[in-house]
Amino acid sequence: MDALLPRPRAEIAPGAVHLPGWLGFDEQRELVSACRGWSGYRHTRLPNGGVMSVKSVCLGWHWYPYGYSRTTGEGTPVLPFPDWLGDLGRRALAAAYGEPSETYAPDIALVNFYDATAKMGLHQDKDERSLDPVVSFSLGDACVFRFGNTETRGRPYTDVELRSGDVFVFGGPSRLAYHGVPKTLPGTADPALGLDGRLNITLRVSGFPS
Repeated sequence: MDALLPRPRAEIAPGAVHLPGWLGFDEQRELVSACRGWSGYRHTRLPNGGVMSVKSVCLGWHWYPYGYSRTTGEGTPVLPFPDWLGDLGRRALAAAYGEPSETYAPDIALVNFYDATAKMGLHQDKDERSLDPVVSFSLGDACVFRFGNTETRGRPYTDVELRSGDVFVFGGPSRLAYHGVPKTLPGTADPALGLDGRLNITLRVSGFPS
């Protein structure tokens, strides 16, 4: 269907770019395999007592509400951020913005697993000191990705269907835009990918001293 109805690159808002199908199928399978090798997925507990419906694991720096640490909630060292993932992020950023990205140096990856009922409320990625762009990779089931404005969780916002292999980059004027996942679309992944559910990998630059 995509061959008949191609999904072109789209700028959803200034600095926010959707790259449909940017990851090839072999790259998707390699990323799924890497995600399976990263141990420690867990549901994050929020300060109000709520528990996030996604399961997460962090690389480089461990995210907790609302900050970062070099150790996990269990006190163990956070998993290292792999160099090859930074290379992939630079390639994706260059494709999104059409300019070299050699200076982009992500050192955080948040890996979120969504089952059929998981969702993510609208939020800002503002716990980093750096406002370098966020690069997001989608794997497995498609989802509805809601990309809003920088002032409020309400309208205006745009709903984008993210499918396996899609990349979404947001920086510049859109770096602090509210965004979230109101629903996933179970059963939409290619069975050959071997993934039941959705994985999302977001790369960020911490701005913290190393």
